[in-house]
Amino acid sequence: MNHQPLLLTLSCFFLASSSVYSSRGGGNTPKPVRREVYGNGRIFDITHRYTPDIPFYGSKNGIGHFLWLQLTMKNASLTNNSEFDLPAHTGTHVDAPGHVFDDYFDAGFDVDQLDLDVLNGPALVVDVPRDSNITAEVMKSLNIPKGTRRVLFKTLNTDRRLMHQKEFDSSFVGFTEDGAKWVVDNTDIKLVEHTNLLYLFWG
Repeated sequence: MNHQPLLLTLSCFFLASSSVYSSRGGGNTPKPVRREVYGNGRIFDITHRYTPDIPFYGSKNGIGHFLWLQLTMKNASLTNNSEFDLPAHTGTHVDAPGHVFDDYFDAGFDVDQLDLDVLNGPALVVDVPRDSNITAEVMKSLNIPKGTRRVLFKTLNTDRRLMHQKEFDSSFVGFTEDGAKWVVDNTDIKLVEHTNLLYLFWG
């Protein structure tokens, strides 16, 4: 398998796209400069920018209108104050521990319980077979080196550009139960990414 080492920081903030503004020279309206690479290639932002067309779990037409101004300077307010409303499963995201464990939800295990040291740092990019989910057998075949903590899987999802379609596609490639168990039992991996969903392994 083709293993591609990459020094990568996984940015997992809900509004993750960073904007840097050009100067107002000559009275021109400033234009945002959106970057994905920082520190001369030291950090890569792998998150998708939120747009009305980005899909979420179960969507037919993307998230639609999600951001609006509660207060606007165009209407004599001192500042522009925005509000946004997003489903939890939108774009590049990580699920809170309470998402799949009801007792964790009741105990308050939210996303702020996740370890940022796991979410940020060097990652290994790995091509996986295009005709299979990520099973235990697939994981064995990849021969991922011991000590690897973060892996980004390049799958058929990328080739199909699923994050550029309004309608959620449930046929995406993902981990099977035996594949996830194999990761926990046989590797040092603590974080994986595919289909723009980040998984943290607590095993």
